Amino acid sequence: MSTATARGSMFLNQYTVTVTRTLVLCAAVVALSGCIERDMSDLESYAQQILARKGSRIDELPPVEPYEVYTYASAEGTDPFEPFYRESKVPTPGPGQSPSSGPKPNFDRNSEELESHPLDSLRMMGTIELKAELWGIIRSPDGTIHRVQVGNYLGRNHGKIVGISEESIDLNEIVDDGRGGYQERSAALALAEL
Repeated sequence: MSTATARGSMFLNQYTVTVTRTLVLCAAVVALSGCIERDMSDLESYAQQILARKGSRIDELPPVEPYEVYTYASAEGTDPFEPFYRESKVPTPGPGQSPSSGPKPNFDRNSEELESHPLDSLRMMGTIELKAELWGIIRSPDGTIHRVQVGNYLGRNHGKIVGISEESIDLNEIVDDGRGGYQERSAALALAEL
């Protein structure tokens, strides 16, 4: 771009800004000129009516009650900030069940990101095939899209993906049976209807 063209373009820009400002100023003057010529007698009479009203007595505020200070004096007693019960991390086995029998979740492995969401809050959006392997596409509640494969975990019940098809993602969950043990159950995440 030559220097003359640059100067001409800069002059054109400054001219456009000046013309725009002038037009806006003219429009504002025309709009305000309509306000000056109006009859304001109705507003003035309304203001006079309001000012002519007699004032009434304002009720007194209710008395302020002093704050009562309470001191927790039972230092030997129960701490009020401690929970009433303690949850045990290791479930106790039910009748006729040894602690090692039945399925149990692997607590030593690192949790995956989709395990922090309930299974019903996750949506299967589709599948993709990569190197002859089918991957599932899942949207989490915050709108993030995730790619999963067989062996990944979903949901809060230790759900391990055992199969992926174009219609659903099948998984096995390990859930608490309510008797101190765990049981395995099948679950599926169906393709979301759009």
